[in-house]
Amino acid sequence: MAESNGSSGLSALQSLPISAANRREVKRFVKFAMVGTAGMITHLTLANIFNFGLHFPDATANAIGFITAVFQNYFLNYRWTFGDRRYTTTKSRWLQVSQFVIVSIVGLGINAIVREIVFHLMQPVWAALLHNPMVAEVIGYNFSIAAAIGVVLFWNFAINRLWTFRNS
Repeated sequence: MAESNGSSGLSALQSLPISAANRREVKRFVKFAMVGTAGMITHLTLANIFNFGLHFPDATANAIGFITAVFQNYFLNYRWTFGDRRYTTTKSRWLQVSQFVIVSIVGLGINAIVREIVFHLMQPVWAALLHNPMVAEVIGYNFSIAAAIGVVLFWNFAINRLWTFRNS
């Protein structure tokens, strides 16, 4: 049966053998990951346009994609993932946005470090497998961003759950 809050696909969580409170947190994490997936699509699209289309440096293109995705993710998380907390907090919206941005800036630092490490470790693998330097660079660049996003997902969820969207 579909839920009225637009998350009918998450109803399978009801069958998990966990407490209702933990089930809510799993559901919240799944929503956060879904929002993050939309953010990843935005991030990768913009990073590729700026890097390969407009010839911006890798780090700059990555930062533009990341920052745009951050604001998209804040809005979606505020409205959907943590929507139930909008009415139970005494925090101003500007404080919440500021906290989300701070968490995201730290996440960008983590992202940049992981992206560089993964890119430099994996680039020889892609070059050997693909035999086309341009394709190897595009695959390596996107793979390294996706790996970094995967790492940052857990940082962002934990800190935003405990600090930014905490009940007052």
